[in-house]
Amino acid sequence: MPPHLVVVGASLGALDALRALLPALPLDFPAALIIVLHRDKEESRDLIPLLKEDCVLPVVFPLDKELILAGHVYMAPSNYHLLVEGDHFAYSVDEPEDYARPSINILFESAAEAYGTHVTGIVLTGMRRDGACDLLAIERHHGTTLVQEPAEAIAPEMPRAALAAVPGAKKMSLVEIGQWLSTLRH
Repeated sequence: MPPHLVVVGASLGALDALRALLPALPLDFPAALIIVLHRDKEESRDLIPLLKEDCVLPVVFPLDKELILAGHVYMAPSNYHLLVEGDHFAYSVDEPEDYARPSINILFESAAEAYGTHVTGIVLTGMRRDGACDLLAIERHHGTTLVQEPAEAIAPEMPRAALAAVPGAKKMSLVEIGQWLSTLRH
């Protein structure tokens, strides 16, 4: 298991938010960063090349049962829930949650259970409430919770819902979240 896991959930406006955050990750980033984005299940546009332009770390879609490695950025594939099971990933085709598959809540809950205090959950721009409920699970496991400043988000609904569910979450701008990630150490 890597010493730390960072899970990120976003929806509408996510590409711009991620392109602002990923350049902050240093080559020696000591964590695995896992991203769930809401998108069409039939989406054909590959986000990986776009995100690789802004990141010095490998950016990949993980395989089912693949080991989670520090220093990597993983993107949940469309139309599958992505879960953390100990030191590896698992896929699920269970029903959508809050109309989403992949679901941010499902990733956050599994990460909280597997990594406890060694997980950071980040909710970025998006609509609906996905991520809010299980950001609370991360807090209950004494992990770190960060939320994009709603006023800065293209779609402030998800950040607002996350802050309502987890009032103790740190509200930060994208620049501040990037700085926080860049200082993460073993």
